[in-house]
Amino acid sequence: MSELYFMMTITSREMLPKFLEAFDKNNLPIGFVSLGYGTAKDDILDMLGLVRSEKAVGMTVVTGEGWEEAKWYLRKKMYIDVPDTGISFIIPMSSIGGKRELAFLTAGQNYRKGEESVMKDTTMELLVVVSNQGHNDLVMDAARAAGAYGGTVIHARGTGMNQAELFFGVSLASEKDLTFIVTKKSQRNAIMSAIMKDAGMETPAQSIVFSLPVSDAVGLNTGDEDTK
Repeated sequence: MSELYFMMTITSREMLPKFLEAFDKNNLPIGFVSLGYGTAKDDILDMLGLVRSEKAVGMTVVTGEGWEEAKWYLRKKMYIDVPDTGISFIIPMSSIGGKRELAFLTAGQNYRKGEESVMKDTTMELLVVVSNQGHNDLVMDAARAAGAYGGTVIHARGTGMNQAELFFGVSLASEKDLTFIVTKKSQRNAIMSAIMKDAGMETPAQSIVFSLPVSDAVGLNTGDEDTK
């Protein structure tokens, strides 16, 4: 793929509606939101008389052109560079499972598929599976059958799900599971195909799957680690 990125924005829960509005104004209506909290230690918070900060993580797919426009808006209109406002960053994408899914995730953006141009030499991939909440067993059963070792699930809420009928002819639930699976690049296509077949849009899971390149990893027992 050419110039397609996974964009993540971390801000306070109070600021989240303004950031979602900013996404919408920049033709980035399709996204997913998960909640979290800051990582400051409790003893430091107690000393300062503060409470643990609640965070929101916004995720969307963006083209290179879309990122430049969004970055300008976030800096000039949202003042994201002001301390404690938030942070936004992008990760290059390597694959999206299915033409309809690609059109859905890039809706409203000027994107034309080209030659893959980023991080070609990586050997690992992070698969991100977006599925209806409560149907992760379908996802992992399909992934494991194709060679995946395991995954990690977080809960999120989809935004812009009402546009799904334009691409899939069905409505999508807003409550989502995001499953993260790290695998060898050589296994990526098989695992993605299995998920699309056994846990895809025609199943209760209604999964969408895409992948991000991983430059290096440890802790994944694939049987071919360096023995030094």
